[in-house]
Amino acid sequence: MKFSTKAVHSGYKPAKNTSDNVPIYRTSAFIFDNTDFAADLFSLKKPGNIYSRIMNPTQAVLEERVAALEGGKGALALSSGTSAIFYAIINICKAGDEIVSSSKLYGGTYIMFSSILPEMGIKTVFVNPDNPENFDKATTSKTRLYFTETIGNPVLDVSDIKAISAIAAKNNIPLAVDSTFTTPYLLRPIEHGADIVIHSLTKWLGGHDNGLGGIVVDAGKFDWTDKKFELYNKPDASYNNLMFSSLPDTIPAFITRMRVIPLRNLGACISPDSAWLFIQGIATLPLRMEKHCENAMKTAEFLSSHPRVKWVRYPGLKNDPARALASKYFDRNLFGGMVVFGIDTGLKGGKKFIDSLKLISHVANVGDIKTLAIHPASTTHSQLSEKEQENAGLMPDLVRLSIGIEDIDDIIEDINQALKA
Repeated sequence: MKFSTKAVHSGYKPAKNTSDNVPIYRTSAFIFDNTDFAADLFSLKKPGNIYSRIMNPTQAVLEERVAALEGGKGALALSSGTSAIFYAIINICKAGDEIVSSSKLYGGTYIMFSSILPEMGIKTVFVNPDNPENFDKATTSKTRLYFTETIGNPVLDVSDIKAISAIAAKNNIPLAVDSTFTTPYLLRPIEHGADIVIHSLTKWLGGHDNGLGGIVVDAGKFDWTDKKFELYNKPDASYNNLMFSSLPDTIPAFITRMRVIPLRNLGACISPDSAWLFIQGIATLPLRMEKHCENAMKTAEFLSSHPRVKWVRYPGLKNDPARALASKYFDRNLFGGMVVFGIDTGLKGGKKFIDSLKLISHVANVGDIKTLAIHPASTTHSQLSEKEQENAGLMPDLVRLSIGIEDIDDIIEDINQALKA
């Protein structure tokens, strides 16, 4: 199946005389055939449903669908994108281990890496991802993971995934990529060497501002038998002394461990209702992404020629610093739905612009069918110090626009009247 067909059909084939649409399994637990069957489920000898904190048939359709779109061997849906990132980290790293991460990150991710993980004994070394060699230079004997975003939030720089993944392969370090801003419709990081792909389902995959969720996709090709990955090469006392690196190739070790260790024991599970909402959203992802990207390009071009606009960043603009990499990686000559810019009156003007919007919503979200605006330095990235904001490339006057699928004339009219204000 090609992409749009997968978005509609992957993961669900109705049984005879049953619902043509994916059912919502609103249940906590599942009936076991007998005690032997239950034991086989818990020991991973047989696939099946145990408890909705760990898996659910509605959730399973979502996971299989996103894995198919990304080209992965397995996926795990969680209660939020933040939980997805956190579980991916602790599924690899323990106290004393290190991460090498891009410094150009969503504010919540940056704080997780800079403040919360160190309290657990996991150190993050931040590097400028514009030079992939920085990942290699920061690698030590304690490094266990590389992390980057396909399009950095909110500056919109593009990561050279193939170059970073080559360095990761040389050092036998897994590469995790947050691909929320691109979705698999524009970019599939696994095809360029990534080992783990993470999404906030809340954003473009769901696309309708009606649920919270995250998902982690396992490429299923990383060699976890390397002895430095102790969580995979020592018997796990919390799960029947299973050694996850010894699982057969048909069972992807990374996503399986995430399901039965972090998710089972910490419980950031997705609800079946949220999973069902995201399944509905993914079905129209190709149609929506075409319109998001078309409108974003026209918005960026309008802002570029406006006398009150000091600067504009959008990967699709011909003079944008990220254009070359975006053209290399993004499918269909589409460059995403995000546009950022600064007004000639600086921070004060940016705030006045947002307060003057009439159609465009002022909310802390992106990837909605509606156009959204926010001032990141005072909101989504306000937890960062001035130095940390500077390292992330975040300027005080930056206004972030998530461009929706409304009529482009209405989007531009609202932006224009707010700029005049």
